[in-house]
Amino acid sequence: MKNFALIGASGYIAPRHLKAIKETGHKLLVAMDINDSVGIMDSHFPDAEFFTEFEDFTAFVEDQAMKGKKLDYIAICSPNYLHAPHMKYALKNGIDVICEKPLVLHSEDMDILKLYEEKYGARVNSILQLRLHPSIIALKEKIAAAPTDKIFDVDLTYLTSRGKWYMKSWKGFDQKSGGVATNIGVHFYDMLHFVFGALKSSEVHYRDEKTASGYLEYERARVKWFLSIDANNLPENAVKGEKLTYRSITVGDEELEFSGGFTDLHTQSYQNILAGNGFGIDENRVAIETVEKIREMPISVAGDKAHPLLSKVL
Repeated sequence: MKNFALIGASGYIAPRHLKAIKETGHKLLVAMDINDSVGIMDSHFPDAEFFTEFEDFTAFVEDQAMKGKKLDYIAICSPNYLHAPHMKYALKNGIDVICEKPLVLHSEDMDILKLYEEKYGARVNSILQLRLHPSIIALKEKIAAAPTDKIFDVDLTYLTSRGKWYMKSWKGFDQKSGGVATNIGVHFYDMLHFVFGALKSSEVHYRDEKTASGYLEYERARVKWFLSIDANNLPENAVKGEKLTYRSITVGDEELEFSGGFTDLHTQSYQNILAGNGFGIDENRVAIETVEKIREMPISVAGDKAHPLLSKVL
């Protein structure tokens, strides 16, 4: 049985990590969050210690190590801008990491984390759950089996409506979240690279605090993408169905169905990590560099590369 800690226990994604730790048969020794709304822990690990101050958390971890109860893993679900320092703390103490997406906000942080891995002998593992989704695996196999000179036309659309709280939280500040493309889109960019190969070029056609749209070209695909947290950008068929989230990926004339099958992907991720087959720093590099460029590159004229929903915001 491995000993786990969890940083960011009150966050949206933390329950999936608690469930994964429990379902893989391991123990949560301690959790930390600056917010104390963490009652969800009681249904998984009622005996786990909990702290709201990072200094108290680290003191407890170090005391336990002195008593022979060294942590095996720290799961990191903290705000995006804290991922890098929290991972560095774990690695410096010889503790393996399981980190939520995005792994880091800046590509140079990946190089630093690699140095930490080498120096302290601990490993970074990341949650790239779309790589485990049956529909995505089937698509990857289909692309691989197609003629090598075939380039696929892809439309990626993801709208997930958020209330006024969003812009007042850390997620509304680019320097903390990385902006909308990073915060809600980084795992899609990883999926595109995973399925369609190396990224060749990128354009950004629109970018504000709630919406981003652009064009990506991979070895095997030309991708028009549109991401938004603004309900005003929902397509008509979603509005009529009173849906607050709309997710669509079309490859050619075929729509990829992957709305289901997400429930157990964190547990499956943990099983792979515990077996030594997790996704490390290198697997994250293309996606992190992609969203970093999307944040920083100048806006270009879309022309015939425009996503169909772009006209809605222009």
